[in-house]
Amino acid sequence: MDPLRALRYFVAVAEERHFGRAAERLGIAQPPLSQRIRKLENDLGARLFDRDSRRVELTEAGQILLAEARDLLARWERMRTLVEKAHRGEIDALRVGVPPEVAGRVLADLLTAFGQSCPDVRLDLQELTTTEQVRLLADRELDAGLLQHPVDVSGLELGPAVQTPLGVVLPRDSPLAARSELTLSELTGHGLVLFPRAAAPGLYDATLRACWEQGFRPSSVQHARNPEFVLGLVLSGQGVAFDQGLVARKEPRVVWRPLEAGALTWRMSLAWPTVNPHPEATRLAEVVARVLARDGVTTLAPVQQDSPARPWSVVYGES
Repeated sequence: MDPLRALRYFVAVAEERHFGRAAERLGIAQPPLSQRIRKLENDLGARLFDRDSRRVELTEAGQILLAEARDLLARWERMRTLVEKAHRGEIDALRVGVPPEVAGRVLADLLTAFGQSCPDVRLDLQELTTTEQVRLLADRELDAGLLQHPVDVSGLELGPAVQTPLGVVLPRDSPLAARSELTLSELTGHGLVLFPRAAAPGLYDATLRACWEQGFRPSSVQHARNPEFVLGLVLSGQGVAFDQGLVARKEPRVVWRPLEAGALTWRMSLAWPTVNPHPEATRLAEVVARVLARDGVTTLAPVQQDSPARPWSVVYGES
């Protein structure tokens, strides 16, 4: 019997917990269904159900098979759908997550560049945090995501990574505004305005660890994602903020000063599922890296493995 059909029969019985209802759902008679489940058990060398006249329950082996079978069947259906659409020339959308921090002009350049590279595929950009993207990629509700590193990339392929050196946003009347370049240690005594840890835990922890290692232990950490909120907190003296220089352009009462070379960088790359990826994911990854590097500051990052970062929520809390 077709292995996929056997798995569909097994899933039906596992979900219904009743051979009669499962047979009705599948549109077959109950005796052939029972025979096919017994054959599947023989093929696998494991009992999948504990059953008597009143109940049908999954064994431990059956519980494992149910999770794997659902995943395999879902991937098969997705693969078949993609192949059919490709055959008909109907692959018309690529669902991609991007962090809220990505500037509007960058998004516009990305849409334009990908449209020129792959005019038959529509790019569906969605504003999502790294944490949200990782979950949606696992659920196959996204085809690709622009992730902020470090992050767990199990089950994902990565495109070229880019790294961006950061500077500091601070009030124009701050004594530090007179400096042309700053070190992290010179920020001692200031608070820090930073995105919420839940948005990108790995990057949050790595950022605070870099601050501590280089002599900056923020007096407090205020959380903000929206650039306007960041500016408001900086102007009100709640702390300084790290940025590529874009936020400061929105408000003449703040300035942006670069940090010394190598003090603090943020790294991003496009990621997509290893299994049954969207046919244009690799091409998009190349476009993304090229567009992000157009600002003259962002560069391709050396290949590296993400490592677990110390959780700082114990110190500063989460929001």
